[in-house]
Amino acid sequence: MTTTGRTDDGLRLIPFRGLRYVPERVGSLAAVTSPPYDVVVRPDGLLHLESADPYNIVRLILPQAATPTARHQQAALTLDDWLSEGVLAPDPEPALYVYEQHDGGLLQRGLIGALALSEPGEGVVLPHEDVMPHVVEDRADLMRTTAAHFEPLLLTYHGDTGAGGGPSGAGAVIERTVRREPLLSTTTEDGYSHRLWAVTDPADLAEIQSDLAHHQAVIADGHHRWATYLRLRSEQSAPGPWDFGLVLLVDTARYPLRVRAIHRLLHRLPVGDALAAVAETGAFRIRTLSVPLPDALDVLAEASSAGNAFLLAGDGHFHLLDRPDPELLARTIRTDRPQAWRDLDATVLHSTLLDHVWRIPDAPEDIMYIHDTAAAVEQAERRGGTAVLMHPVREGVVRDLARQGVTMPRKSTSFGPKPATGLVLRSLTVN
Repeated sequence: MTTTGRTDDGLRLIPFRGLRYVPERVGSLAAVTSPPYDVVVRPDGLLHLESADPYNIVRLILPQAATPTARHQQAALTLDDWLSEGVLAPDPEPALYVYEQHDGGLLQRGLIGALALSEPGEGVVLPHEDVMPHVVEDRADLMRTTAAHFEPLLLTYHGDTGAGGGPSGAGAVIERTVRREPLLSTTTEDGYSHRLWAVTDPADLAEIQSDLAHHQAVIADGHHRWATYLRLRSEQSAPGPWDFGLVLLVDTARYPLRVRAIHRLLHRLPVGDALAAVAETGAFRIRTLSVPLPDALDVLAEASSAGNAFLLAGDGHFHLLDRPDPELLARTIRTDRPQAWRDLDATVLHSTLLDHVWRIPDAPEDIMYIHDTAAAVEQAERRGGTAVLMHPVREGVVRDLARQGVTMPRKSTSFGPKPATGLVLRSLTVN
């Protein structure tokens, strides 16, 4: 596997006229926001957001209709209606946006802008996960039909430190900007406070762009949307707004992200059948834990420090799978990848358990990906399926593999906090 090389050109983040909710036209800014589309647990979370406010952004990112085409057309009509009604309005001039999230224990600040698109081989924006073609197809049709980017991707980079030890370049502009009065401030029901500022001063914009031109970024969250951006760019016959994608850039040297796991819900596999298949093959040691979820996760964390481990749930108990059979791993995991990739829990889950032991295809009718641990357990118990709870991978492993040009199995990580959807949108038809 060749190492992904850097190009002479780094990140190019340009201002745009953000579409934002007009506060006087909605109940509250918090009530119209949503988590990213792939974090919303359906149907419960979707219904909750729809009932929070008639203008909740979920009606644009997850429109409801009988067919995909009808859903995306409905989103386009809804967007047009909200613009004509003055519910959404473009800012008066192009800007980069400083975005801050704070929950008392974590402070994150970054820049929202339109980022010039690049292929992975160019070494400017590095993916670390594979994507699912059907999701890219769905997001592409939505963006194509609405001509809009509703949700910024979360990208990370390592910024530079100034001579006095403080931030320089983009980081210095961010720290100066947050001393001003924000454009908006709200607190969402998850306890996070959100603030947004516009950066329009030409000197500040030039300082940001000069700094970022020397950096590369890793996609922390939004691989499917980045792949969608690239697909839609390839459809264009001339340069234009489709050459850029809406992103949030965070300097993780200054504001480290949290890394969490994404869990799997196996719709058609009861826990009893899952355990029986594991026992029959001798793939893992099995231990049943009669403890609450937080304690079970502590046991999983301890087991994961020694090797691959998973928690199965769905029958009212937690079942720890650990100490995998080395010979089985050797037979079922491809050998043309680095050892760090072969050792990933997601690799072992998909290559050994799903493909070999349980023989479950990675298709939406068989597997749902859920970020929230308690929701994964609750959904498994309600549906009679199996939740596979994962332990998060370290950020350093993710970054090292990305720099080698090696992508992890899809939905291997959940970086956060993720930007709230609905605070600033990008229309591809507003100049």
